[in-house]
Amino acid sequence: MTQQSYVYMLASQRNGTLYVGVTSDLLRRVWQHKEGFVEGFTKQYGVKQLVWYESHESLEAAITREKQIKKWNRAWKIELIEGANPYWNDLYAGLTA
Repeated sequence: MTQQSYVYMLASQRNGTLYVGVTSDLLRRVWQHKEGFVEGFTKQYGVKQLVWYESHESLEAAITREKQIKKWNRAWKIELIEGANPYWNDLYAGLTA
């Protein structure tokens, strides 16, 4: 049985610091980042806005995609975000609605 998994990008602000991650529980994981429960990079740099995400049928597929995106240059990541979210809105509210 496969479990839905997600690749996501957080930003500190529009065109700010970016973070790429993977999770099987997007709502919980983004909440943890927002509340400062995740030690390290995102907490240190205030990276809390969910600006992009995509779902995958398996954790393995999501991890493969995460690794691919992490190798991309910044311009490609920004293009990916702006293709789906041109105003860099925080998508977290839409997950909780």
